[in-house]
Amino acid sequence: MRLTNYSDYALRSLIYLATKPDPYLLANISDIADSYHISKSHLTKIIHQLGQLGYIDSVRGKNGGIRLALAPKDINLGVLIKQIEPDFNLVECFATDLSVTPKSDSNNNLVNIDSSHEEHIAKDVSLTLVDEVAQTARVGCVISPVCQLKQVFFEALTAFIAVLEGYTLADIITNKDELAALLS
Repeated sequence: MRLTNYSDYALRSLIYLATKPDPYLLANISDIADSYHISKSHLTKIIHQLGQLGYIDSVRGKNGGIRLALAPKDINLGVLIKQIEPDFNLVECFATDLSVTPKSDSNNNLVNIDSSHEEHIAKDVSLTLVDEVAQTARVGCVISPVCQLKQVFFEALTAFIAVLEGYTLADIITNKDELAALLS
C-alpha cells in the first residue's frame, strides 16, 4: 500500500498547522509550501479539500489565512486518509467496478463480502467486494472467480487502515517544538 502525494501533503499541512504556537494563529499556503519545498498550486487544492471536509478554517481578506478547525486530538488519521485517498485498489480485483468504495454500513463498519459472502468488519470504512464470477470479463484476471489471494490483500488493507485509525494528529505531534523548529 502506498499513499498518494496528495495524502502525504495533506498530513504535512495539518502537522504544520498543529505546530503553530497559538491555535488561532493564521498561516498561509505559501508558508506551508515553502517549509516543505512543495508546489503551492498543488497544495492549494489540498487545503481547499481539507477546508471542505472541516479540518481547516479559511479566513479571507488582507489578513486572512488558514488554521485547524479541529483540535489535533479530534483529527483521526485513518478517517482522514479514507476521505482523501482516491481509492484503495491494492490489486486489479479491487478495482472500482468491484467496488472498494467509501461508504458506510449502518454501524460505520468495514464490510468485505467475498465470493463465499463472508463478512469481515473493521472500524469506520466500508469496502465491498462483489461476486467476481459475474465480473471476470471486466476484471481481466482469469483466476479472479476462485482466487483466495484477494482475501489476504483485503486483510492487509484492513490492518493498514486499522493502524491509521488508532492515531490522531495529536499523537504524531508530541514533539511539537522540534517540528516547529524544522518548519520555521
